[in-house]
Amino acid sequence: MSVRVRIAPSPTGDPHVGTAYIALFNLIFARHHQGQFILRIEDTDQTRSRPEYEQNIFSALKWCGIHWDEGPDIGGPYGPYRQSERFSIYKQYAEELVAKGKAYKCFCTPEDLEEMRELASKSGGRQGYDRRCRHLTQKEIQEKEQAGLSYVIRLKVPTTGECVYEDAIKGRIVFPWADIDDQVLLKSDGFPTYHLANVVDDYLMKISHVIRGDEWMSSTPKHILLYESFGWAPPVFMHMPLLLGKDGKKLSKRRNPTSIFFYRDSGYLQEALINFLTLMGYSMIGDREIYNLDEVIKEFDYKRIGVSGAVFDVQKLDWINQQYLMNNIPVDQLWNRIKEWSFNDAFMQRLMPLCHARIKTFGDFMDLFGFLFVNHLHYSDSLFEVKDLTKEQRCYLLQSIIWEMDETENWGASGINQASRKVAEVFGVNHKKAVMPLLFGSLMGKIQGPPLFDSVEILGKDRTRARLLKSIEFLGSISNKKMHILKKAWHDKQAKELMVKE
Repeated sequence: MSVRVRIAPSPTGDPHVGTAYIALFNLIFARHHQGQFILRIEDTDQTRSRPEYEQNIFSALKWCGIHWDEGPDIGGPYGPYRQSERFSIYKQYAEELVAKGKAYKCFCTPEDLEEMRELASKSGGRQGYDRRCRHLTQKEIQEKEQAGLSYVIRLKVPTTGECVYEDAIKGRIVFPWADIDDQVLLKSDGFPTYHLANVVDDYLMKISHVIRGDEWMSSTPKHILLYESFGWAPPVFMHMPLLLGKDGKKLSKRRNPTSIFFYRDSGYLQEALINFLTLMGYSMIGDREIYNLDEVIKEFDYKRIGVSGAVFDVQKLDWINQQYLMNNIPVDQLWNRIKEWSFNDAFMQRLMPLCHARIKTFGDFMDLFGFLFVNHLHYSDSLFEVKDLTKEQRCYLLQSIIWEMDETENWGASGINQASRKVAEVFGVNHKKAVMPLLFGSLMGKIQGPPLFDSVEILGKDRTRARLLKSIEFLGSISNKKMHILKKAWHDKQAKELMVKE
């Protein structure tokens, strides 16, 4: 069998280290078997997809040393490789399933679906769609279409029995069909859902092995049923262990720095990050921890892939990076590499307008801008002291700034300016006396420094987010229960109530 594997990221946000992790093992598998590695862009979510996010995926993976054989930027024999350019294909296949009796048209409105959820919640019955359109007669369907009612196309999932399949990593997997909803395949606007597009594209692109994170295991029965409904042979499924944060939960940007660009901009070496990511899901012969990509490709055996999740231990990454610095970069080349990172002329020129009138001697430069060149700021309680606010309330302000900048998609100087002022207004606190000290402490590790908003522009989105999250953690974090209360209060603009003295 000719090996063809793929990754299919969505261009809806920052390039996640999890994307690099899965891409890496697809690349290793393909190269080991002299196969092909494909990059496909799953941009069916038109409200969140952005061309710049797609470009970031390309840039981030290339920085990691991950290169593909076919993709939207280089073409290939099975294109187009963007799902937004393949909509007519999905509609054709969805209609084929309806004609075969494997799928059906559902005319339920959003109000109908909400009513189903409420009834199921009150009765303690099965959650999800109640399949009321599954048994409509042809006459009833025609009448609804003639009345101009919109519809989605749903997959007919068996109501009894089990889906049993063999995962190459996890072994025998069993899912009761009764636990799986009649999945929407084609939305009322003609856009496909992930499940339909994913299966159709994998089949047409002749994907032999689907290597993805094990968070997709619950979707695999739907995909297997689709393959069977079309009469196609499914690929081999291989579900990789999840990347976990130190809290044991799935690595999430809400709690951890997850952008590939964060690690690039923080001064990590590409080779070290790749080495580290392979350790997350694989053990080399002899339990070696330092090795290059070519060694993994040569020795690769999928049976050595782990089953349980792996903790994304930044201290381990630091150690690996240090090994590469000591053993792969000669002393006489080290300064050149450091200059390329952040001491180059282009970066330094951005700092000159901010320090020109603020330094008395050249020796003041590092005291003013040292926070831009370190990864670990030294926090103290006094640094975050704000009169009349508890530590938890200070966390509320910082978390809401993150939410606001995410919402506006503006992590530059104007974004932090507007977000911080809006937070001060919504929470009813003084911008200068409450919010600004928290930002100086979080982002610079000191109570004053160069212009804060301009500094955020230079610090960049990923390191700014990471420092705000680290500050929240230092202050004691926000419990899940309080986070829910905060989110609602922020959304409803009722956050002043959370600032009341306890």
